[in-house]
Amino acid sequence: MLERIIVFTLVNGGVYALLSLGFALIFGVARVLNMAHTAFFTLAAYSMFYLVSAEMGIGMGNVPAIIITVVFVTGIGMLCYKLFIDRVREHPGAVLLITIALAMIIEQVITWAFHADIRGIPFYVPGYTEILGRRIINQNLLVLGAVAVFIVIVWLILTKTKIGIAIRATANDPEIANLMGIGSSRILLITMGLATALAAIAGTVIAPVLALRPDIWGSQLMMVMVIVVLGGLGSMKGSVIGAFIIGLVAGVVTVDPLKILMRGGPYLYVTFILLAMVIVLVVRPAGLFGTMFEEERL
Repeated sequence: MLERIIVFTLVNGGVYALLSLGFALIFGVARVLNMAHTAFFTLAAYSMFYLVSAEMGIGMGNVPAIIITVVFVTGIGMLCYKLFIDRVREHPGAVLLITIALAMIIEQVITWAFHADIRGIPFYVPGYTEILGRRIINQNLLVLGAVAVFIVIVWLILTKTKIGIAIRATANDPEIANLMGIGSSRILLITMGLATALAAIAGTVIAPVLALRPDIWGSQLMMVMVIVVLGGLGSMKGSVIGAFIIGLVAGVVTVDPLKILMRGGPYLYVTFILLAMVIVLVVRPAGLFGTMFEEERL
């Protein structure tokens, strides 16, 4: 039972970490609450379904399908930012409405193309591996490995590359960044691309263990919002740590090792997740790693 909680925590927490990283990144740099962020996650999952499915799609191999999906969804995200969000970026209310509208449009297009039936795709890596005498599904190990790799990649990009330094400079003070010759518009577009790529990667790696529905972006968005508020708005470190905290809460409540919930955990795990967020915010109103002032976020 303990291994189920650990695997549940790591797998779900890892996927939430990728999603939350992207959401926190675009907010921390552009101060944009992108409510369509998890819609790109859903689009990526359905793109994988279409590309690898032999019955309703092309029947392509997993690796080329993942590459095509990430490039396609990232391109869509950057196009949406350039055409719609960038023009009204200084007006939070308009950005909120536009991104919600984009998310609903993506949901409707997916419903039109694939209907509202629950879909699924085969595991990329079938079978299981025994670790310390316990059987762990290989697909879960693949998710854990991918999450770890891409979290490290994002950290390296933001801390060790020129584009990462430019992103952090723009996040701290766009005006000074412009005076230093850093084009804020280009940096914001790149940031949107990186954030959308993280959502697309999360969608591709979790698609085989997820029941695909066109409206899953809504529940995923709620989880991401809880995580970024819990960790501190705009805090990358807080988003990762908050994601695994929420993953742990969800894992314990769902598995319910003490049988307190009498197998009702899957129906109440959202309640406990929200309760965990409330408790943290009562103690730290700015979140675990947030600030009450406009200080450095990345």
